Amino acid sequence: MSQRNSDATGRPTSRACGAADGSSASGRVEACTVREVLDRVGGKWSIGILVAASQGPVRFTELERCVEGISRRMLTLTLRNLERDGLLHREVHPTVPLKVEYTATPIALELYESLVALTGWAERHRGAIADARATYDRAHGAAD
Repeated sequence: MSQRNSDATGRPTSRACGAADGSSASGRVEACTVREVLDRVGGKWSIGILVAASQGPVRFTELERCVEGISRRMLTLTLRNLERDGLLHREVHPTVPLKVEYTATPIALELYESLVALTGWAERHRGAIADARATYDRAHGAAD
């Protein structure tokens, strides 16, 4: 029976994703499912963080300002999960106070163009989607 863990959204994820499979004598690494990978990179906060980090080193407070609506706790959890998944690199500079920067890893940089295309699409079509929702709600008597 596999152990379960939860991601930044509280949804369960497999601990075996990226961890040694304890049930295997050979100690092979069990692959993440495509669904797990898409859930991580397509998460509510991950896209904004990855787009920002792909521009170069970014600090926690900068991310807090540019990712609209994210709480400090959710930012911390999401950063930790993206680092764990190999999408972000965290560098601590030994200054007073400590300076921590996040940068996108090569695999995150490969994903960057797709994320920009997706966010551009959402920006271009958000008005049409809002109109379609309003039309649907009027036609189906949806409550506010």
